[in-house]
Amino acid sequence: MSVATQADTFSVQYLAAEDISTAASLIYQAYHDDPVLQNMLGHSEENKSAYEKKLRSLIREELSSFWQEKQPLIGLYRDDKLKAVACVFESNSQLQAQRYWHWRLKLMLSAGYLQTNQLIEKEQTIRDALTGKGNYYFLAFIAVDPHFHGQGFGRYLLRGLDDLVKSNTKSTGMAVFVTRKEHIEFFKTEKFEAFKQLTFNQVDGELLFKSIIEPTI
Repeated sequence: MSVATQADTFSVQYLAAEDISTAASLIYQAYHDDPVLQNMLGHSEENKSAYEKKLRSLIREELSSFWQEKQPLIGLYRDDKLKAVACVFESNSQLQAQRYWHWRLKLMLSAGYLQTNQLIEKEQTIRDALTGKGNYYFLAFIAVDPHFHGQGFGRYLLRGLDDLVKSNTKSTGMAVFVTRKEHIEFFKTEKFEAFKQLTFNQVDGELLFKSIIEPTI
C-alpha cells in the first residue's frame, strides 16, 4: 500500500533481502534500552559491549528465523529507503517459541543458556495468555529510524499492518507486548486495548490486543 502526504509518498511493503541488515540496525537502536531485554541479556554499565553483542545476535537470529519461515517482515519506505520496520508472526505458524534447534543453539552460544531459556519462556507465557484469541498476529518488533521519530512513521507502518491483518480472513487481530508507558499510550491511540499485565524478571509490561472482529449487537 502507499500513503501520500503533501510532501512525500510512503510505501508499506515486504522487506527485500538487501534491506535485512538495515532492518536489524533499526531494531537494535529501538530495543537497545528495552528493560526486559536488558534484564534478560545481563546489561551492566561495566560491560555494555557484552550486552550489545548478545542483543545484536538475538536480533540477527530472530530476523533469520522470520525470513526462513516466511513470516511478515514489513517495511515503511520513503524514496525507496527503509525508514521503519515491523516483524510479525502468525500465531498458528511453525514459528513457535522454541524456534528451530539451530536457532536455539546459535542463540545459546552467543547470548547464553539461561538467557535463551528466559526469552523462550517469555514468548511462551505471552502465547499462553493469548490462547483464547484464536489465530492472531503478534507484533514482535517495531522500529523507526531515530532521525524520523515524532513524524508519524510508526503510525503509517501500523496502518499498513492493519491491511495485512484484515487481508487474512482467518485472523482475529494483532497483539503486542509493551513495557514503556509512552509506548502503551501510543498503541492505545491506534485502537489497541489493554488485555493483560505480565511481569518478566520484575519488569512489568502490558499485553495489548487490537481486534478486527466487529462486535455483535
